[in-house]
Amino acid sequence: MTPQPGSESPAGTTSQSSSESSGATPQPGSETSAGAASSPGATPSQPGAFPPPGGTPPPAGGAQWQSPGQQPLPQYPGGGYGRPGAGWGPNGLGKPGVIALRPLNVGDILDGAITAIRRYPLLILGVSAVVAVISAGLNLVASLWLVPDFNRVAQLGPAATQQQQLDAAYSLLGSALTSLLPVLVISMLTQTFLTGFLTVVMGKAVLGRPVDFGSAMREAAPRLLPLLAVTVLYTLATMVAAVFCLIPAVLPYVFWSLAGPALVLERGTIGQAFTRSRQLVAGMFWRVFGVLLLAAVISWLISAIIGIPFSLGSGAFSGIFDPQATLPTVTTGGLVLQSVGKVIAETIVMPFTALVTVVLYIDQRMRREGMDIELARAAGIQPPQPPRQAW
Repeated sequence: MTPQPGSESPAGTTSQSSSESSGATPQPGSETSAGAASSPGATPSQPGAFPPPGGTPPPAGGAQWQSPGQQPLPQYPGGGYGRPGAGWGPNGLGKPGVIALRPLNVGDILDGAITAIRRYPLLILGVSAVVAVISAGLNLVASLWLVPDFNRVAQLGPAATQQQQLDAAYSLLGSALTSLLPVLVISMLTQTFLTGFLTVVMGKAVLGRPVDFGSAMREAAPRLLPLLAVTVLYTLATMVAAVFCLIPAVLPYVFWSLAGPALVLERGTIGQAFTRSRQLVAGMFWRVFGVLLLAAVISWLISAIIGIPFSLGSGAFSGIFDPQATLPTVTTGGLVLQSVGKVIAETIVMPFTALVTVVLYIDQRMRREGMDIELARAAGIQPPQPPRQAW
């Protein structure tokens, strides 16, 4: 028995409609028989294609975000997109920018951050260098404030009484606390600016779109004040938890680590940013913790490798192997030399850490919510079409 046009075959496929048999061409944006997506260039309503379409989070089971009026890309047996049974290809749905649109492994996450720095070196490293100079300059001023008290402690001889030692130590501690507060505030402001700016840059880099300082600043500026609040709350929560024990400090450090990228890219409220971070990390705590820890270790190694020669030149390690040596005397030239090393190290380390966090956020959304589909649409990638089954 020959199936009639429009009827369903036993395999569950639909034969060509009468319009197709007469040579009619489907209109752009119309659904295919397999429920293919609408026009490939469709872009979500929010800039950057990162805010949740519809504004309603998906269930924890991992449902995909869908923009209004759009259908999910066809998914074939084997769990992948593309040819049947192929699974995830090397680039998933494509690689329009610095990362492939598929769930990423640890190497992909680190490579995405490095690739973004290599693709936009002047923008990323230039802005990071300015922020590092400001931060190092403030730390230098604070250190110079402490020089007299530190040298007074270093020059105390063995004949100094216990009261003299306590007075010198209390004086040094008071000066340190007095100079630490303004430096901490300014450093947090500069770090917030750099995080917001680099988050926007990475959002464009993932889609392969051009970005410059002006456009990135226009998009990041409205989110900087809420991002500062998120940074302060995140830092305080981690510090308060660390006072009690190391393990409780790890919990807010990991569960809320993605709040910054979520706030900037999804354009929600402060509370929604923390909630979204917790939702994305839930069930993958140790994976997120491992990536963050690895990035921190790499950053520390880079800082140490760059900073040690400058510290040696400043005389900070003089007499370290002499048990009879006293504390080294702090000089202005030595502090300036150490600050130069810190500027060079932070110019590389700060953007690397921030970009790894953003790529980790994007990876978690691709894993849990299928955001690679939305990114493919936003990048204008032609969605794959299912093969027609022959009778």
